[in-house]
Amino acid sequence: MTHTTLEGKEIVLAVTGSIAAVETVKLAHELRRRGAGVQAVMSEAAARIVHPDALTYATGRPAITALSGLVEHVQWCGIGGKADLLLVAPCTANTIGKIACGIDDTPVTTFATTALGSGKPVVAVPAMHETMYHHRTVAENLERLSTLGVTVLKPRIEEGRAKIAEMEVIVLESERAVNEKPLTGRRVLITSGPCREPVDDVRVLTTRSTGKMGRALALEAYRRGAEVTVVHADIFPCVRNVRCSSARELHDAVLAIGEREGMDIYVSVAAISDFVPPRFQGKLPSGEPVTLTLDPLPKVIDDVIARYRPHAIAFKLASDADAQARTLLERGAALVVANTPETMGADGGMFALHSAKGIRMVEGSKEEVAAAIWSSVP
Repeated sequence: MTHTTLEGKEIVLAVTGSIAAVETVKLAHELRRRGAGVQAVMSEAAARIVHPDALTYATGRPAITALSGLVEHVQWCGIGGKADLLLVAPCTANTIGKIACGIDDTPVTTFATTALGSGKPVVAVPAMHETMYHHRTVAENLERLSTLGVTVLKPRIEEGRAKIAEMEVIVLESERAVNEKPLTGRRVLITSGPCREPVDDVRVLTTRSTGKMGRALALEAYRRGAEVTVVHADIFPCVRNVRCSSARELHDAVLAIGEREGMDIYVSVAAISDFVPPRFQGKLPSGEPVTLTLDPLPKVIDDVIARYRPHAIAFKLASDADAQARTLLERGAALVVANTPETMGADGGMFALHSAKGIRMVEGSKEEVAAAIWSSVP
């Protein structure tokens, strides 16, 4: 089941004349899957690339291709208008310049001027040839949009083109733009996914952790306005990713960030190795028994709590997780999320949230559980 993070929100999807306009049918579907109502507005150039009927079908509403006596731009983006967000995707260099200078000669630019005048959120998703993107005036216009309060997404620079941002990024930025942001100004540091401890040049010791819970927590924190850093071996969209593999690398990275920047909230959702084997040089020969001595590793969360005193959220996976959760609370964690091995790699499950107030059971997808966890943060 899709996490309905846009439930009840109305988004005006403004489409301009880039070949990336062919992606907007999928974008409209994805916004609707998240619960949003979508109204398409198209420039004449956009309608030459994607037929208005395609966006009418994708949104379930007639696409607006010209303004009429109904003053559609005011109905949607004026003060008290129906729109919660104006999403200009794709946004050409031409449209960027016009919005930056307050020029209204297409339905899209008129919607944009109206939205900016009424203080509604605006997200612009540039798409053009790379040489145009690097033009000094285009760069200045993008900067001007930012000073006007427009959220400008970075394009993907590929094959000599500044391509439209990934669908997930556009949706995530839209969610962040329209929803409440209780974590604004708070620095969130998350450790996520498995650690891999080298045995030799080929083999590693690791766990079945996939990082799905860490991803859900990181993206939900970003939706809620936080400045998010994730220490792990993966790449999540929109947040800062600090790459590491082993428990020692993770430990050092977390403490370095703490010393350099501090942290307001620390979430230890990673399956951090409790033990490390000796590292054999080369490859251990096969066919013979091998005995490994596993040395214990320090607990990262203990060092973080002792040094930085953040609002710490810990995860505990064990047969006696409830008892261990109480111990973690005594050691300074604000919240301990207890789960079972069955949730590792799964898309959801049952989780017990332990705090000083007691135990709260949460069941659902990992996105829903992440939302419940962040809702518990004061």
